[in-house]
Amino acid sequence: MTEYALYLESGPQHKHTMVHVLDLLGCVVQGVTTEDALAATPDGIREFLRFLKRHGDNVDPEAAFTTKVEQHVIKSSSIQGNPPDGFPPDFEPFSASELKQLVERLGWLRKEATTLVGQFESGEMASKPPEGRAAAKIMEHVTDSSATYLRYAVGKVPGLPEATRGVRENGGYSVALKRYWKVDGERWAALSEAERSKRVPHGQQTWTARRGLRRALEHQWEHFEELRARLN
Repeated sequence: MTEYALYLESGPQHKHTMVHVLDLLGCVVQGVTTEDALAATPDGIREFLRFLKRHGDNVDPEAAFTTKVEQHVIKSSSIQGNPPDGFPPDFEPFSASELKQLVERLGWLRKEATTLVGQFESGEMASKPPEGRAAAKIMEHVTDSSATYLRYAVGKVPGLPEATRGVRENGGYSVALKRYWKVDGERWAALSEAERSKRVPHGQQTWTARRGLRRALEHQWEHFEELRARLN
């Protein structure tokens, strides 16, 4: 039976907890407390497995599995999905085949996000709901953050600032998103062997390609789920 190692990140007094399922890179589950997040994790894992199966991965979302809390980081301030020291698996180098698989997974997520964006009625993308941000602002946030994760891992990327700016100026609509995701995805796919294992210092943090791609996947999944819930 498959066992998934869980890496937890909580705010003060175990409030607002994020569960990172690093065996399924990109799968992340949140809750207002640690207990809530752990209770939601099995369903979150199955939903992510369903996403993988939709795109041809040989997985069974209904198969039995177990989970184990491998690490729990408790912070004195709000959480952002990325504890300063990272998680131990963040510093493992990518193989070429694993990188290819994960870049493909990122592309699947972005394809589904583009489809979601296309389901919003005219004017809805920029319209702010009673709670949260407008859908256009969510997509701007996702692209800005993804660009940061990529830069932290590899440095400057030609064309990335312009593509990111295009999303902001066009309100996060499909054409601008596709242009941005092409630049971003191609650079991830082109990581050299040295880049796949390199450790890059940024202030008090150390970044790697795995850490950057983990956050790009998780962040995309997190806000994909938010947009999907809004449409429903």
